[in-house]
Amino acid sequence: MAAQRAIKGARGRSGNLLRVGVPVLVVVLVAAAVIFGVIQTGKHNPAASGGLSADADKSTAILANTAHQGTGNTVDGVQSNSSEQLIYHVHAHLAMYVNGTPKLLPYGIGIVPPYQLQQIPSGGSFVAGGSKFYWLHTHDETGVIHIETPAQHTYTLGNFFDLWGQPLSATQIGPNKGKITAFVNGKAYTGDPRNIPLTAHNVIQLDMGTVVPFSNFTFPQGE
Repeated sequence: MAAQRAIKGARGRSGNLLRVGVPVLVVVLVAAAVIFGVIQTGKHNPAASGGLSADADKSTAILANTAHQGTGNTVDGVQSNSSEQLIYHVHAHLAMYVNGTPKLLPYGIGIVPPYQLQQIPSGGSFVAGGSKFYWLHTHDETGVIHIETPAQHTYTLGNFFDLWGQPLSATQIGPNKGKITAFVNGKAYTGDPRNIPLTAHNVIQLDMGTVVPFSNFTFPQGE
């Protein structure tokens, strides 16, 4: 009898454990499914893979946004750091026209979000900070490209566009296709626009379609 009672007790305890274990197992499986779903969603989520961030430049006047730019990975030898590298620090300027309409560079090219934005008195925003800074970047929409590297090196306009994640060739600028006419410091540039060097105070103008008279740019004092 004692043996029978022991067997029945063991069966009862097993049943109780089974009844308790099933809900716990269900909870664990549901949690695992949710976590797996989040991971899978992250793989296809533009924001998780370097898509357009909430504080990115969404102006309709820009040539293209920064949704496809580098997110910290090295691009064409251009690296990123947690702060700006100022051993070699020069500026170039880029103006762009699509069939005669001016198109701006967005702020934050080469700066990895989240951004610390400051309002400019004359209008617009200035990116004062970010999680990473590439050696080539823009702080605002003025067209000024900052070249800030730990050692002197000449990068090209093609390197900058690759970092931006936008195409550039003799027949395309960003999403716009057509013949490109290039000027550097007021002189026609007949080579591949990708090869235009980003050297100190180079003033570059790219016209797609309609050719616009070259307009010089005066760099702010100290730049």
